[in-house]
Amino acid sequence: MPPNLTGYYRFVSQKNMEDYLQALNINMAVRKIALLLKPDKEIDHQGNHMTVKTLSTLHNYVLEFEVGVEFEENLKMVDGRKCQTIVTWEEDQLVCVQKGEVPNRGWRHWLEGRSCIWN
Repeated sequence: MPPNLTGYYRFVSQKNMEDYLQALNINMAVRKIALLLKPDKEIDHQGNHMTVKTLSTLHNYVLEFEVGVEFEENLKMVDGRKCQTIVTWEEDQLVCVQKGEVPNRGWRHWLEGRSCIWN
């Protein structure tokens, strides 16, 4: 059974963030701004329904979804695109796959101790 991720997670590190954003082809201006931010995450996890809020001083982003159900995600504020997104569990990791104009996009979230890791 996957873990319940409900909680508030404080920002800890942006290790490799510049390389990650560059690999995603995020433009230089957005990368520089992103590196200045120290976003926290607030997660509400109720069964298969999840709300993930990314909170920062510049911009908040709310992602609400049902695990295992594909939905359209609007990433206009991130990189100007829309995509079809599906989030599933792989053992105890939450895995997101985004399909659209840019291939190989997505992320993984998991718990290590009291920390939530975002990759």
